[in-house]
Amino acid sequence: MDLNLTPYLQEKLKQAQTLQQQLESVISQKYQFDLKVKEITKTLEELGKLEQGSSVFRSVGSILIPVKDVESLKKELEDEKETLEVRIRTLEKQQKMLEEKYKEIQEEFSKAYGKGQSG
Repeated sequence: MDLNLTPYLQEKLKQAQTLQQQLESVISQKYQFDLKVKEITKTLEELGKLEQGSSVFRSVGSILIPVKDVESLKKELEDEKETLEVRIRTLEKQQKMLEEKYKEIQEEFSKAYGKGQSG
């Protein structure tokens, strides 16, 4: 189907496609970070249930390594969780901005295409 788009509309269509790809990337990253935060939260909960002196191991590649200082592991996990939460908030702002730009381009495209169709 050939829509006979003007160069202006072709450019707007390209911009919309680029924004959609960026939006998909941001949503995917945010999803991955959300999963990681949930995993860390669950790990911290389980570490909190352990009795003093319990053995704890950490996965490094395909092997398990004993953890000598559980408190430093907890601190490390809390720091990682905090960093991920900041990154998620940044991605949420970026997502909102991209969605707004996409909507603006959609509206511009609709107005311009509608004018072309009626004339």
